[in-house]
Order: sequence, then C-alpha cells, then structure tokens
Amino acid sequence: MAEWRIDMPDDEAEPGPGRALPAAGGAGVSRSAVVFLRETATRARLTLRAGLRGLIGIVYPPTCIACQAATGEAQALCPACWRGIGFIARPYCERLGTPFPVDLGAGLLSPAAIADPPVFARARAVCRFDGTARELVHRLKYGDRVELSLTLGRMMAQAGRELAAEADLIVPVPLHRTRLWRRRFNQAAALARTVSRETGLPLVTTALTRIRRTRQQVGLTRAQRADNLQSAFQVSAAARGLVEGRRVLLVDDVLTTGATVNAASRALLRAGASAVDVLTFARVVTDGREVTT
Repeated sequence: MAEWRIDMPDDEAEPGPGRALPAAGGAGVSRSAVVFLRETATRARLTLRAGLRGLIGIVYPPTCIACQAATGEAQALCPACWRGIGFIARPYCERLGTPFPVDLGAGLLSPAAIADPPVFARARAVCRFDGTARELVHRLKYGDRVELSLTLGRMMAQAGRELAAEADLIVPVPLHRTRLWRRRFNQAAALARTVSRETGLPLVTTALTRIRRTRQQVGLTRAQRADNLQSAFQVSAAARGLVEGRRVLLVDDVLTTGATVNAASRALLRAGASAVDVLTFARVVTDGREVTT
C-alpha cells in the first residue's frame, strides 16, 4: 500500500508533565497568580530567544540570501536585491496570474487563458522568473540551499493568501524517486512546508506521486513539455480519500508553460478534488513567444 502522511503546521509546544503550571483553584493558588506565572514564563521564553538570536548575530552576522551583503536580520534580502525582484501585483489575469501592463478593470482574463484554459482554476506567483528571483530558485533547486525555502515560502504565503483562504490542503508537485535521490530533497515540498506553517493549512506530502520518469523540461517547447508529462502523476489509493471533495493548493517553485501543474492538477481532479489552485514562487512572463527556459 502506498504511504501517505499529513503534516500539520507546527504549533507552540504544550507544557510537558514535568513543567506544567499549577491549575487555577489549586491549593493556595489564585487565578491571577496562574495568569502571572504564565505571562512571566512567556516573557522569559521570548527574552531567551531574542538573546540567542543576538548572540548568533554577533558570531554569524546576517547576510543577504542573494548577494551575501550585510542585512539587518537573517534570511532576508538587501535593498538592492529586493529592488531586483519583479514582484507581480494586480492588475493581472485572474486565471493565470500573468500581469497586465495597464489596469482595465477587475476580473479580466488574458487572451492566453481564454484561448487555452488551464486545467487548474487559478495560479499566483510572487514574482517574475528573472534577475534575483532566477538566482534564488537556482540556488534552492541545484545548490542545496534548502534554507532559502523559509524566505521564499513566506513570500509565497503572502502572494497566495486569497488562494489559501479557500483551500483545504496543500500538495507539493513531486519529483520522481530517481531524481529525488540525486537531488536529495524536493524543493516544492520544502516550499510547501513553509507555506503550510504560515497559512495553517495541512500539508499532504505524498498524496501525489510521479509514477513516470520524464525528461528534463528545460529546453523543451510548450507542446513537448505537455507530451513529456502525459500520465506522469498519480494520486495514491490511500490518499484518494484525503483529496476527494477538497480544494487543493498545489505548490511548485516555478511556473513556466504550465505543463507540469496542468498534468498534476489533472491527476488531482481525477482523484476527486473539487478544484486545484497553483502557487509558485516565480513564473515566466513572456510577450507571447515560445518558452523553452
């Protein structure tokens, strides 16, 4: 039987048996005393965390995750690199999330979304796949910089908050087991884990599996990408009940032509998902030319 797992967002640990606070109404302990003890314990914990962060900052000064310039806090971008990211904001196509040059009103669809509607319902991305964003994705994906998923994932949670508000669960786009073995981690799963923590949505890490090893998408045309991914994804029988009737937020690092997320969305919808929305860190934005990035 296929293995599946739901990862719930991390919560603050509850006090264990050895450090439980006295209950209100106990012998000689008033409710106000219990509240005072809890507030004191919380302040002490926050002070300790701040002190540890300060000490780490002295030993290892925080630097920009893109260019290594000095920054005021860890896992951040310097002002220059921040300006180098082409953030995507409205106006954009409500279906594909591609930006419009001018605002022509709410709820508009792009010609591409009308001529060739995607399998998924909506797609959103933090930024364009160029400049600083391209460098960050490549470092995460090919440079073993898994810690970048913390910053990129937080940005994704902000960009996709309207999708998260309607979603029931998060599913990352999977890698084939041979590619996962070579790369050692799935960048989409790492990003999805951060989005899950930020939004409070449950993360189903193994609902979707990649059952067919495909060629690398880089260098392929739109049609070749679609053919390459035919029947590449499957929802396991054990996870079908988790997906059925639920709106899924599908997470990946980059949206290029949409071939990958279309194929993954089709598998989820066949398994009974009510709808699939897509959230990525970056997306390729073109002027209509064929994409082979």
